Amino acid sequence: MKLFTTNKHIRFGWGGLLMAVVLGWAAIGCEEQDLDRTFAGPYFVRFTDTTLTFRESYNQIVPIRVHNVGPVLTEAIRINYTVSGTAREGRDYAIQGEKGIVVIPANKSFGQINIRLINNANNILESQSLTFTLTGVSPASLRVGLAPSGALGRSMRFTINDDCLFGGTYTGTSRVGNQNFTYQNIDISSTDCKQYILSNWNIGIPFFNFDAIKPTLRFVDNGDNTITVPAQTNAELGSTDTLRGNGAWNPRDRRITLNLQFKLRLTNNRDTTLSYTQTYTPQ
Repeated sequence: MKLFTTNKHIRFGWGGLLMAVVLGWAAIGCEEQDLDRTFAGPYFVRFTDTTLTFRESYNQIVPIRVHNVGPVLTEAIRINYTVSGTAREGRDYAIQGEKGIVVIPANKSFGQINIRLINNANNILESQSLTFTLTGVSPASLRVGLAPSGALGRSMRFTINDDCLFGGTYTGTSRVGNQNFTYQNIDISSTDCKQYILSNWNIGIPFFNFDAIKPTLRFVDNGDNTITVPAQTNAELGSTDTLRGNGAWNPRDRRITLNLQFKLRLTNNRDTTLSYTQTYTPQ
């Protein structure tokens, strides 16, 4: 009885060894198959981004990129697209170049649809959107979008957020003594179209040690094209220093003029008031 049990165990051991060898061969076969498996196509084109959002006051060209997911071709790739949505062409946006076709040049991987936003701010904060959809591509060896249905990358949503009247990117100018100073890319923003934040009023101000210092400033739209700069302190100023002033907005060219007064305590412990006029022009 004991011998029979031992032989049975021996037979089971050989069977297990044989099974392990078979499974090993199967694993090697699968591994070789996986190593030999490469993407056989078809290659496709798609939008690089699925969503983009910009304020209507953004004054630079917005590129919507389309790219070739595959080897670079020695011929140009022409891609057809459609546009739909609530944004109005000619009032909210304009497409630069030929509408409905985007080209990936020969020996390149990317092409782009160029959008210019039109700022028609009216202090009503809403949003409009566009949906761009790829519909066809040439050469015929390529497809539109990924997956059998081509859904992934075929379309992208572009949202245009309304801005306030004073919102946008500006170039600031100021005259200090006999010198004129200019600083670009100053942002003015608001969440309620009443109170605004100006991102940097250090335009050649002599009591700042470096131009890299970018102090913010708060001002209020009075609703009649005039501006109030309420008394305020700033982290870049001394604890006893204050800033205040007034200004105006020109509805014709959208320029903002600020008359600022800085109350500073200098080394003699006396308060000194300095006045500067700054002009901010939309870029």
